[in-house]
Amino acid sequence: MALCAVALFACKNQSGDKPVLKEQPATEIVEKVRAEEPVFEVKTNYGTMKIKLYKETPLHRDNFVKLVEQKFYDGLLFHRVINGFMIQAGDPLSKDPAQVAKYGTGGPGYTVPAEILPQFTHKKGAIAAARKGDKANPNRESSGSQFYIVQSPEACASLDGQYTVYGETIEGLDVVDKIAGVATGAQKRDLPNEPVQIISIREIEQAPVEQAPADSTATRTPAE
Repeated sequence: MALCAVALFACKNQSGDKPVLKEQPATEIVEKVRAEEPVFEVKTNYGTMKIKLYKETPLHRDNFVKLVEQKFYDGLLFHRVINGFMIQAGDPLSKDPAQVAKYGTGGPGYTVPAEILPQFTHKKGAIAAARKGDKANPNRESSGSQFYIVQSPEACASLDGQYTVYGETIEGLDVVDKIAGVATGAQKRDLPNEPVQIISIREIEQAPVEQAPADSTATRTPAE
């Protein structure tokens, strides 16, 4: 059945499991921390968008971050495009033209528990998770990778409270409109006649957080 729109890492040093302490002058430490609401640059062959994910939906946020770090989305297609509604992507099968009949059914092999919150609605540019319908999926678990971007809030209003909205487009709404406006009908479906491709998705570095060292003579550093 097609999916429709209707990580922490441990560091070890070479000599053991404890962090290495190296003596340094008493200076401020600049540590890179994971953003609560990460921002991503989404490059497509129709232009570039920037999206932000919500801290209130951590399961979807962290899963998206993991997939981006794996470059999972690079080269995938917007395989379902409906002008006046939404644009959908994230199916790994869309990398393979031989699998075109199955576009919309693929994923990473797992689902994500629903995080449906009333404050996040299907406004224009909203990022939401595709999923199977209620009959097959009564808990409304999300696809592990497929997502859609809202073009028309009016047409998508009935989806509020039904699907997990976990982010929004903060730049490039015109790109959403361009993609939504492409000619479709390939395979007698909502597939664009010409490929609309995600070239890459990359997290945009956020401003570092400065913290004073706990010990003025030593700083804790990750191991090689």
